Amino acid sequence: MSATLAEKLAGFNPHLPLERAQTIPASWYSDPEIHEAERRSVFGGTWQMVGRVDQLSKPCSYLTADVAGEPILVVRDGEGHLRAFHNVCRHRAARVATGECGEATRLRCPYHGWTYDLHGRLRGTPEFDGALDFRKEDNGLVPLVVDTWGPFVWVHTGPAAISLREFLNPLPAPTGLHFVERREYRLACNWKVFVDNYLDGGYHVNSVHPGLAEVLDYSHYRTEVHGNTAVQYSPMKPAGGEVGQVRTGKTAAYWWVFPNFMMNLYEGVMDTNLVLPLGPGACRVVFDFYFAHTRTEADREFIAESIRVADLVQKEDVGICEDVQRGLGSRSYHTGRFSVRREAAGYHFHRLLARQLQQET
Repeated sequence: MSATLAEKLAGFNPHLPLERAQTIPASWYSDPEIHEAERRSVFGGTWQMVGRVDQLSKPCSYLTADVAGEPILVVRDGEGHLRAFHNVCRHRAARVATGECGEATRLRCPYHGWTYDLHGRLRGTPEFDGALDFRKEDNGLVPLVVDTWGPFVWVHTGPAAISLREFLNPLPAPTGLHFVERREYRLACNWKVFVDNYLDGGYHVNSVHPGLAEVLDYSHYRTEVHGNTAVQYSPMKPAGGEVGQVRTGKTAAYWWVFPNFMMNLYEGVMDTNLVLPLGPGACRVVFDFYFAHTRTEADREFIAESIRVADLVQKEDVGICEDVQRGLGSRSYHTGRFSVRREAAGYHFHRLLARQLQQET
């Protein structure tokens, strides 16, 4: 007899001290029922970063996103107000907007031509005469809660229990940085494997990222957890390798926001990582690169080299994350333990995850 969702969730004890704690069970990284519960309660029950404010700088601009399979649409209407909707036509569920971003005064579904204004109101229904008990007023796009913080746009697909500011506190809002480029990676691993890897307090850096290890003072690497966030700090040290040429300054700061957003800060450089599930055993990681200086030829050369180096580091993570996913399927592995010195943020993640999933029982 298969276990119920409640029985699966009972396999993790979030109440133990870190010194005694075990990780979430290996089955949580591959179980389809856990995956669906995460889509509903974890991604559907938290604030999600979906785009950049600069994509919506003008009236009548829009952006689209996908949050764990949920199509999202954010618009700035003609009066300059920000609005968000499920990007789903009320007729046959096709996406109303299919581009990544752009400008439009009306939103016309490409399937049957139903048209909505930027307030989400249904305006046009071609060849729909004769439908009884049908009112356009009742069939507008379904709205979502939307807010901005720093350069980012966030939505909440359910009732937002707390404001975006409360949810993110104490995450600092980055300033003085300009978006330059986006890259995406598809990994053959559960999204939580990527987050675990990010939150291990630098535990894997010396083994997996030898170039990055040259610029981080690992002996003074520290981790703090706060609310829905965690941050890892490391003093920087001068290094002559390729990473040392593009990652400089006094301190590196690696911020994470539950469940899936990461912000990596160096002097004059920031990249953000957004990890999105594609299924129990696959995920998509979206990297956005920001820089303080972008105008000169020397700036552009630095940017190109910085992104190239970041790509090398990311590919190192891809390899280890996919290897971990394979190991999680072994009959020899059920749960693991946490390094008390390094992995407090990983346990914090697992506890927040379990708390969110308990809403399913």
